[in-house]
Amino acid sequence: MNANELFAAAPELMKKWTATSLAVAASLDPTLVRLVEIRASQINGCANCINMHTQEARSKGETEQRIYLLSAWSEAPCYTDRERAALGWTDALTRLCEQPELESAREILQAHFNDAEQVKLTLMINIINGWNRIAVGFRQFVDPAEAKAVAHAAAA
Repeated sequence: MNANELFAAAPELMKKWTATSLAVAASLDPTLVRLVEIRASQINGCANCINMHTQEARSKGETEQRIYLLSAWSEAPCYTDRERAALGWTDALTRLCEQPELESAREILQAHFNDAEQVKLTLMINIINGWNRIAVGFRQFVDPAEAKAVAHAAAA
């Protein structure tokens, strides 16, 4: 099923899903959103989303170093403490079935994000995990420009 077919199969729900995705992403710092999108997509093995979000990150000024090092973010010195807190929370929520250190990740998150930001970040992590599952489940691999156009058309 291609992207257009996905949106045609369940147009109202996909429109709402896309609108929610865009609203959640708009509620957070764009750099943070891109890091979370890439990191969750790496964990989930979603080639479509890794491709899309790394291209977008580059176009918005993210460095190659920070993109390449995301898979080893906890050892890489190029992320801020706030970004590390978000990435740790992303790892913990994306790997729930592996029994991650949720308490530790939550404590670090609370030190860098207020309550509203914690909820927004958690929603963002849920959104990208959902998109990963849609893309992997339906074997999606679309040109990022095409995916963006389909998503914006559906959200309108």
